[in-house]
Amino acid sequence: MKRAAAELNVSLSAVSQSLRQLEDHIGSPLFDRSTRPAGLTDAGRILLKAVTENRARLTEALNDIGDLSNAPENSVTIACTVGFATYWLMPRLEAFYLDHPDIVVNVQTTAQEVPQMSAGTDIAMRFGDGRWRDGEVEHLFDEFIEPVWSPALANRLESAGDTLASAYLIHVEFPDPNWVTWPEYFDQTGQKPAGSARGLRFSNYVQAAQAALSGHGIMLGWRSTNGDHMEKGLLIPVGLPVMHSKSSFYVTLSQQSRRPDTARIVIEWMKAKAETSSAGQTP
Repeated sequence: MKRAAAELNVSLSAVSQSLRQLEDHIGSPLFDRSTRPAGLTDAGRILLKAVTENRARLTEALNDIGDLSNAPENSVTIACTVGFATYWLMPRLEAFYLDHPDIVVNVQTTAQEVPQMSAGTDIAMRFGDGRWRDGEVEHLFDEFIEPVWSPALANRLESAGDTLASAYLIHVEFPDPNWVTWPEYFDQTGQKPAGSARGLRFSNYVQAAQAALSGHGIMLGWRSTNGDHMEKGLLIPVGLPVMHSKSSFYVTLSQQSRRPDTARIVIEWMKAKAETSSAGQTP
C-alpha cells in the first residue's frame, strides 16, 4: 500500500480507504490481514488476474491507437509470418520502392499463419482457405511443398554411400492447423516415414530453413518461401513427390484500412510479383 500511495502520489490513508470501499462493493475481502505481510485472498487473486489481463489489453489498444495517429499518410502496414517476410516479401521490396518511392511499407511479423487485423494493419498475408470476413480477400498463389536439402548434404551422403533415410528430418513445431508437418506430408503422398524418428526441431520456419541451408538435414520446402533458394541452387529437391497443399496464400485488405487506395497499389504489385514468381508456378 505504501508503494501504491507513492506511485499514485496520494496518502496511505487514501489508498486504504479506496481498498475498503472496493471490498465493500465486492462483498469480499481482497487481502488476508491476519498475516504479516498481508496476502491475497482467493477473491483478491481472481481480481488481480482480471486487472492484469485487462491492463495488458488496454496497453495494446493504446499502442494501436498511437500507431493510427503516428503513421504517415503514404505508409502501408502488412502483417505476415516471419518466414514470408524474410524469404518472399523483403527480398522484393527493393523493386517496389524503385517503382513507388513515395510509399512506405511497414512489415509486422506474427507467429500465426493467419495474422489478425489489428488497428493500424492495412494488409494481412494469410495462409488458409480464404474464408475471412474482415476485409477484401484475393488469392495470391497456391502452395507446393516438397522435401529439399542442400547440395553439400546430398554430396556428403552420396560420398559416404549413405541412403536418404540416414539424413535428419527438420521439423517445425508450429501450433497452426494449416501448417503441413512431416506426418501429413507422408500421409498425403503415400510415402513411408523413413528416418522420421531422428530429427531436428525448431519453433519457426526461418530457423529450420537456416538449418537446411547449412546442411544439417532435410526440410519440407515451401515454394513461397524457399522458391528463391531453389532457383539459386542453395536448396535442391530430394527426389520425393511434390505435395499440392489444400491451403493457399491470400492477401486481405482490411475493412478498417485508413489508406485503402495506397494499400491496393501494394496489393496489385504483390499479385504481379506472384504471377512471375516460382512460388506461384505449378511444378
